[in-house]
Amino acid sequence: MLFRTRSAAVYGIDADLVEIEVDLAPARGEADSPSSVTIVGLPDLAVRESRERIRAAINNSGFFFPFHRMTVNLAPADVRKEGASFDLPIALGILGANGDLGDEGELRDVLAVGELALDGRVRPVRGVLSIAMRARQSQIKNLLVPEENATEAAVVESINVYPVTDLRQAVELVLALRRGEISPAPLRLDLAALMAHKDEYSVDFREVRGQQAAKRALEVASAGAHNILLIGPPGSGKTMLAKRIPTILPPLEFEAALELTKIYSVAGLTGRAGLVTQRPFRAPHHTISDAGLIGGGAVPRPGEVSLAHHGVLFLDELPEFDRSVLEVLRQPLEDQKVTISRAAMSLTFPASFMLVAAMNPCPCGFWNDPTRECRCTPLQIRRYIGKISGPLLDRIDIHIDVPAVRFRDLRGEPPPAESSAEIRARVVAARARQRARFQGEGILANAQMLPRHIRRFCRIDAECERMLENAVARLGLSARAIDRILKVSRTIADLEDSPEIRPMHIAEAVSYRSLDRTYWT
Repeated sequence: MLFRTRSAAVYGIDADLVEIEVDLAPARGEADSPSSVTIVGLPDLAVRESRERIRAAINNSGFFFPFHRMTVNLAPADVRKEGASFDLPIALGILGANGDLGDEGELRDVLAVGELALDGRVRPVRGVLSIAMRARQSQIKNLLVPEENATEAAVVESINVYPVTDLRQAVELVLALRRGEISPAPLRLDLAALMAHKDEYSVDFREVRGQQAAKRALEVASAGAHNILLIGPPGSGKTMLAKRIPTILPPLEFEAALELTKIYSVAGLTGRAGLVTQRPFRAPHHTISDAGLIGGGAVPRPGEVSLAHHGVLFLDELPEFDRSVLEVLRQPLEDQKVTISRAAMSLTFPASFMLVAAMNPCPCGFWNDPTRECRCTPLQIRRYIGKISGPLLDRIDIHIDVPAVRFRDLRGEPPPAESSAEIRARVVAARARQRARFQGEGILANAQMLPRHIRRFCRIDAECERMLENAVARLGLSARAIDRILKVSRTIADLEDSPEIRPMHIAEAVSYRSLDRTYWT
C-alpha cells in the first residue's frame, strides 16, 4: 500500500515542501525482516538513522510496526535532505500505509515536522517558523509541530498550528482532522500583546561617567545605523559604552522581528519564546573563525553577522581578530547580506547590522595618552594598527576617541546625566523621519543609502561644499569616506529635525573622521 504525507526542509532561512511517500510490499523471506526499510531521496546520515528511531517509537507508542519490505521516498529526490525533522511525518506515513490512519492514501492539508524519541515523544527541531511560512504560502491549513516549537509557528497567521508531545497524540490529531472535528482547537497568539512588551535592560547610559563625546557619537550612530569604531586606552569604558547601545536603539517592528526570528529559528536559538522581539547584541570572541563570523558548513548555517541582523555586532579588541576574518566583513558591510556558495547550493542570509568595534591605540594601550608612557616601538605600533585594512576602516562611518576618565569624574556624586530612555526618544524620532523620507525606496536608515539616495537626500550648499573640500584635502579622504560623511551629516540633521544639512552638521561629521590622520598616517 502507498501512503503520502508532507513535510518541509529548510535551506538557508527559507523552507521547501517535501513529499514523503511510503510504500509497503510483502516480505520475500528472511532477507526482508522488519529492518528492511530503505529511505531514498538524498537523505543524510541523520535521516537514514531515523529508521531505528521510528521503529522503536511506533512500537513503544502501542502501534504495530508492519512486517513488510518498506520504501520511503523523500521528493524531490534530487535535493539533499538533512536533520531529524522528518521522523514524525515518516512515522505517520508508515502508520497510514499500515491502515492506522484510515482508508485514504494521502494525508491532505496537513504538514508535520518533529524528531522522535524512542518512547514516542516528539522533540523540537530547527527552522519551524520558516516551515510555517512555507505552509501558509502553499495553502496548507494544518501544521503539526513539537510542543516546544508551537509558539514560534503560531506567529504565522492563517494556518492552524497543533502542538504535539508524542506520536500517539499526533495520530489522534490526524484522525480528528480527517473526521472533520474541531477539537482540540489550534494554538492562537495575541501578536499585538507579544510585540507590545516593554524592553527591560539591566544597564543604562546614566551609569557612564564622563565620555560625553563618545555618548554623542553613539547617539548619532544609533540614529542612522552607522558603523562606529571606539579607540582608547584600557579601562576607558569602550566596552561599557558598547553594551549600552541596545538600550537606545528603536524597538523592532513586527516584520523585522519575523525576519530575525527566522534566522534564530534556523540556528536553533529561539527556544519557547516564539518571537525574537529585542534587537540582538552579538559579541563574538576574537578567536572566532571566518565561518563562525559569516556562516558556513556543508549545509550553510547563519553566522554572527546574520545573528546580529537588525541589531549590533560588537567586535572588542579589533586588531586581535585574524585579518582574514575581518576581511570577510567587507561584503556584508556593503551589501547587508551574505552569500555562501557550496558545490550543491548557494544560500543568501540577511546581514543588515550595525558594526561597533573597539580597540587600543597600540599593543600596550597607552600610545598618545598624556598620563601613561607607551612602551611600544614605532614598528610594533605599525604592525598592530596594520592588522586592520584601509578598505575595512573606510566602511566604518564614525571613528571616535575614548580617553581615560579623570579621577574626579569617577568619584563622588555623579553629575546629572541623560538616561538611555531620553537618548532613545531622540533616536526613535530621527529614525521616524528617515522612514518617512525613504518610503518606497526599500531602505530604512541613512546608513543604507545608495549613491542615488545621497544625491537626492544629501544636497548641500556652497559653504558646506567648501568645508567638505577642505576636509578631503586635509585628511586625504576617499570617495567612499565622502559619501559616509554626507550620510552622517544627514543623520545629525535628522536628530535636530533640520530639513537641510548645515555647515555645523558637516563639521561634526568630519570630526568623526579626523582620527584617520592621527592613527593611520
